[in-house]
Amino acid sequence: MYRIFIVEDDPTMANAMKEKIESWGNEARIVEHFQNVMTEFTAYDPHLVLMDIMLPFFNGYHWCTQIRQVSQVPVVFLSSASDNMNIVMAMNMGGDDFLAKPIDLDVMMAKITAMLRRTYDMGNQLPMLEHRGLMLGLMDSTITYDGQKIELTKNEFRILQTLMERKGEIVSRDTLMMRLWQMDDYVEENTLTVNVNRLRKKLDSIGLHDYIVTKVGVGYLLPLE
Repeated sequence: MYRIFIVEDDPTMANAMKEKIESWGNEARIVEHFQNVMTEFTAYDPHLVLMDIMLPFFNGYHWCTQIRQVSQVPVVFLSSASDNMNIVMAMNMGGDDFLAKPIDLDVMMAKITAMLRRTYDMGNQLPMLEHRGLMLGLMDSTITYDGQKIELTKNEFRILQTLMERKGEIVSRDTLMMRLWQMDDYVEENTLTVNVNRLRKKLDSIGLHDYIVTKVGVGYLLPLE
């Protein structure tokens, strides 16, 4: 089951898209607060984003640029202005495809299915992130190393996914806390520390000692070597 994040300010259209996506066995969520698109994106952690161009507060190009700073998730732009300039702008801002309004829901599903297959199917194997021999399963929240496989909690998974997506970079505590923030639940700093410590114990148990490095007062890092 894939998670699709819908950033569309027409509630009738957004609900029709959500219903169609869910009828195909996927999960969909419509953005609730257009001034906090990144907060909801990070919390939902979708496999694909449907992004309208004309939105309240900031346009879709702005949010796509923000998403590209933290994720390579496919972004499909939506716009009633289906002229060449908008298509070029959408691609230049990091978009992966374009749907012209009024949206044909069958065409939308064909594009979504093709995009998900190209991005995640990979010969019927579960999509993975890899770093220094450790494999993180993106669909089943497991880590595999040296023939050993362990399940992660949702928070442990999101922490490790964020660090692996930005391996070699220091990831701030604020960034990780945002990833753990579940819509209406406030995550305290102690919650992050507890989950990192639990994750470290699981990594230690399969022989990956000092896999996560603490940068005191800043955040965490997965060293490249």
